[in-house]
Amino acid sequence: MLLSGEEIKKNLGGNIIIDPYRPSQLNPNSYNLRLSNELLVYDTDTLDMKKENPVRRLTIPEEGLLLQANTLYLGRTLEYTKTEQFVPMLEGRSSVGRLGLFIHVTAGFGDVGFAGYWTLEMFCIHPIVIYPNVEICQIYYHTIQGDYQSYDSGKYQNNTGVQPSLLYQDFLRDQHQPK
Repeated sequence: MLLSGEEIKKNLGGNIIIDPYRPSQLNPNSYNLRLSNELLVYDTDTLDMKKENPVRRLTIPEEGLLLQANTLYLGRTLEYTKTEQFVPMLEGRSSVGRLGLFIHVTAGFGDVGFAGYWTLEMFCIHPIVIYPNVEICQIYYHTIQGDYQSYDSGKYQNNTGVQPSLLYQDFLRDQHQPK
C-alpha cells in the first residue's frame, strides 16, 4: 500500500527522516526532493563493470548548467533520507520528464533501512539547462509485509555525496567466496 502525504508527515522523525524537510514539498502521496549542486560524469569512453571507472566532478552554478544529450550525469538529492518499516521509491517529476530529462535510469527502488542521499542517474534526450535546488524528483513509500532485514550493505549506505557505480566491488567479493 502507498503512503499518503499525511501518513508521510505522521511518520517524520520516526520511520521516515527527510532532512531538510520543507512542508511545501509534500504532495498528496509523495514528497519532492531537490537536486544538489554536484554532479559526476564518467571520464572514459568505455565503462567496465569489473573496474572502478574514472569520474569528473561538476558543480551546478546558480545560473544553471547545460547538460548535453546522450550523456549520463550522476547527481544527488539535496535531502538526506532514512526509512524504517517502509520501502522508499523514487520517480522523476512529470514536469521534468516532459522536458526530456530522465532522473533515474533504472534505480528508483530503495530498500527498507536505507539511509543517505539518493544518487540520480540523469540522462537527457535534448540539451537542457538545470539548476541547483530544483525539485527534481519525488520519493514515495510502500508498506512491506512479512519479516524483513533492514538494508545494511556498506556499498551505498550512509553515503555523503554522489556515488558512481560500485558494481566492481561485487566482483571482488565474489572472488573470495567458495564456488
